Amino acid sequence: MNENYLVTKANTLITSNYDLSLEEQRIILTLASTVQPTDEDFKPYKFSIKDFIHLLGIEDKRKYTKIPKITKELMQKVLEIKQGDDILQVAWLSSAHYRKGTGTIELEFSPKLKPFMLGLKEFYTSYRLKNVLELKGKYSIRMYEILKSNEFKKSAEIEVDELRKILKADTGSYLVYQNFKNRIIVQAQRELQDKTDISFDFDEIKTGKKVTSIKFYINSNKNKINEAINLIPQPLNEENLSSEEKSEGLEEAINTIVSMMKDKNITPSEALKIYNSSEGDINQINKVYNHFKNKEAENFVGLMLSQVKPGAFNEPKVNSKTTNFHNFEERNYDYKDLENKLLGWDE
Repeated sequence: MNENYLVTKANTLITSNYDLSLEEQRIILTLASTVQPTDEDFKPYKFSIKDFIHLLGIEDKRKYTKIPKITKELMQKVLEIKQGDDILQVAWLSSAHYRKGTGTIELEFSPKLKPFMLGLKEFYTSYRLKNVLELKGKYSIRMYEILKSNEFKKSAEIEVDELRKILKADTGSYLVYQNFKNRIIVQAQRELQDKTDISFDFDEIKTGKKVTSIKFYINSNKNKINEAINLIPQPLNEENLSSEEKSEGLEEAINTIVSMMKDKNITPSEALKIYNSSEGDINQINKVYNHFKNKEAENFVGLMLSQVKPGAFNEPKVNSKTTNFHNFEERNYDYKDLENKLLGWDE
């Protein structure tokens, strides 16, 4: 289990209707993080019992017997996925296998979930497992995923009744809007700000005196992105790292670059190319990106690839006060032309 692994889901799965406890969500999301993008089919994914109980927050070893009960209940949980006019009702897991004497458990997703987790080309969302494992509210996890899937738009307007249905918070005291707001929306707002890579503000939209929709404004949690940059060796010292450490460090770097350049919607493979071009210098990538992010470029990734190379980027000097002797207007660069020249496209 690695907290830096990516969880990838189709957006239709994220907005499906289901109700899982905090423990059950942690199991499902950790299992989802072990699925590889290149996998063509689900397979049994193995966990050590030790990691599993840590994931569930079980401290008393006498409570290990709770695990079969938790997975059994989880296998009975059904989610509903809308597919046009159709509704697919499916269980999360197809099996849970405890291997006696090995200290391991094997879990396998239901094959009906394959179209929503494997071979995704569009309308999907990826994020680091760490972002949700630290959340304490079960609805905070759901809110994180819903807002993360809309991060590229920077806002999302959702009807209150629809949000209640998605979260399965459409009965009892949650039918009172103030309870729904305080216990779910406001709690999620606090947790996401403190523990994840995004934060949000919201406006209440009323029909008459009744709040019928909520408009969410989704922001990048820059403190978390900068924190991730500071944790990555600059650059990675390949000679002193084990193969496992290299893999984890590289994945952390790629995730950081994707988050940093979220406005450009770059892919992990493009982030890897940029990382390699910079020879692993995340600070240099951050510096170059901040300089060019608001400039027009037909091929932004190509521009980054050329400029993050060691010695390629000439950082602009801060202008000092001008005098009569040295008084000039700053030159206006044609960044599109500059890009073409750097990439050799003007030849």
